[in-house]
Amino acid sequence: MAIITLTTDLGSKDFYQAALKGSILSIMPTANIVDVTHEVPSFNISYAAFVLKNVYPYFPKGTVHLIGIDSVFNEGSKYVALKHQDHYFVGADNGIFSLLFDQEPDEVVELNIMQDLKYLHFPLVDIFVKAAIHLAKGGRMRDIGVPADSIEERMLLHPVIEKDIIRGSVIYIDTFCNVITNITKDLFTRVQRNRDFTLYFRKSETITQLSWHYNEVPEGEKLCLFGISNHLEIAINKGKASGLLGLHLNDIVRVEFH
Repeated sequence: MAIITLTTDLGSKDFYQAALKGSILSIMPTANIVDVTHEVPSFNISYAAFVLKNVYPYFPKGTVHLIGIDSVFNEGSKYVALKHQDHYFVGADNGIFSLLFDQEPDEVVELNIMQDLKYLHFPLVDIFVKAAIHLAKGGRMRDIGVPADSIEERMLLHPVIEKDIIRGSVIYIDTFCNVITNITKDLFTRVQRNRDFTLYFRKSETITQLSWHYNEVPEGEKLCLFGISNHLEIAINKGKASGLLGLHLNDIVRVEFH
């Protein structure tokens, strides 16, 4: 059964999400639609890229990932389909794919699907759906677009590395209010070199020990660990770290090794 995943900023309050799914099922009633999330903050492509980057490898090869972030039509809009590691992706060429992939995609086409004027302000239910269904049925990318040499580049805010310090920032806060930073496990290990450390955030708050799991400290105590994303997380065992510790997106964190 063909799988089409959806990652959007449409939310669940309005009719847009249901309209998107209905447009898929109207053309392909057997489609297996999987919601990654529809709660991406509006137009926040870096947030969406982080979520999908940690999700798509778990899906079977051949899965089509439809991305509806900052996709409203405007002059010069460019919509693309890509193949990467035997997965297919459809979305606006607004820089999200440069954040999503660590290597160049295997194939890129700029979509040339004719759009119904009725859906001019909602290309998700017209251009994107047609492209996603074509790929889900095993169609060739060259039949829905023309080869593209490059994709729009967007730079992430990377941690700053000094001699014995990593300065990072908060890039994601999950449903449990765990705070995820842009400091990866590989980077942390490379700079640490088996030394002790102190993690600083919110002026006087510190953590000096890595945990393996959330229940390693008593309930209500703060901790840091490398979770499923392999990024450094700040959490509270059975508590809401973001609210209780006053941490928000883009806040600065600092790791000092000694």
